[in-house]
Amino acid sequence: MGEIGTKLGLDELAGGAAAISKALLAEFIGNLLLNFFGCGSCVNVGAAVGGIITIAMAFGLAVYAAVSVIGHISGGHINPAVTIGLLSVGRVKPIRAVLYIIAQCAGAAAGSGILKALTPEKVAGPLGATSLGNEVTQLQGFGIEFFLGFVLVFVVCGVCDPNKPDSKATAPLAIGLTVTMGHLCAVDYTGSSMNPARSFGSALVINTWADHWVYWAGPIAGGIVGALLYVHGFSASVPDTPTRYRSVASDEKELKRLDSGKADELA
Repeated sequence: MGEIGTKLGLDELAGGAAAISKALLAEFIGNLLLNFFGCGSCVNVGAAVGGIITIAMAFGLAVYAAVSVIGHISGGHINPAVTIGLLSVGRVKPIRAVLYIIAQCAGAAAGSGILKALTPEKVAGPLGATSLGNEVTQLQGFGIEFFLGFVLVFVVCGVCDPNKPDSKATAPLAIGLTVTMGHLCAVDYTGSSMNPARSFGSALVINTWADHWVYWAGPIAGGIVGALLYVHGFSASVPDTPTRYRSVASDEKELKRLDSGKADELA
């Protein structure tokens, strides 16, 4: 396989079909759960919807649950903005990125489709589809979604930085809370998409595409800037993993190496 094929990620397809298939299934399921439970919180079935706090908590908890389950399988992107942001800094190869985005959009559409099938037609409404708020222009909507994508990918890069392995266990919670924060701030502006696939799934099911470009261009542009800023502004300047983060196993290995060297010297 040539150098170009390796850079594109063809080696991942040839060498690990089972692994890539599991990763794609994981991204599909993650987005299905996000749209089903997140958008479900926007529907009023016989009782008053709890408002922005309920919606923010539902989306944040859905992301937290999904990343906790599939993070070790696919990386837990569950969002094209995250995938493209990581692609821009070389953390994901192009072919994997394209396949991830397809799986994410398909999963989001499936989640919204299931929600529509299980919701009484009289109360379904827009099924949580994202739209610009009153008097919010397309440019303003783009700006809001830009910063939502920025903060999400910036946090993802931070909690997944190999120089701070102590944050690995809390990464799903941090990412989920970032989604909650974004919704608390921006639901009235744009519906707080943060996620092109999430908006695509809802738009496809109810067939409404007004201002849809905002929900792709904004989060993706913000995600790219967030990834580039963290990797080149912070991660690249951080030294190798500090001693205090070394595991017990690595310390034991180092002691064995030193003991072996001393034994060789005595011999």
